[in-house]
Amino acid sequence: MKLNQNFVKHTIDGQTVVVPTAGADFHGLVQGNKTVEVILNCLESDTTEEAIADELYNRFDGDKKVMRADVHDVITKLREIGAIDD
Repeated sequence: MKLNQNFVKHTIDGQTVVVPTAGADFHGLVQGNKTVEVILNCLESDTTEEAIADELYNRFDGDKKVMRADVHDVITKLREIGAIDD
């Protein structure tokens, strides 16, 4: 899976947003924190939820099970708006 080409990741003053282009059916912004920024960076190339959770675990302190759940939640929300290509 990876980020759909109709969505662009942009970071402004430490805040990461996903912006749909004219080709997207979704109209709005998705804001995220540092965790979402790492997830979106991983989605720039083909990846899996497990690989993203591993990247978060390598960068941040925390419970890997919780990180997996967080990744799954973010991916689910991005899929709902059409921002993920499987």
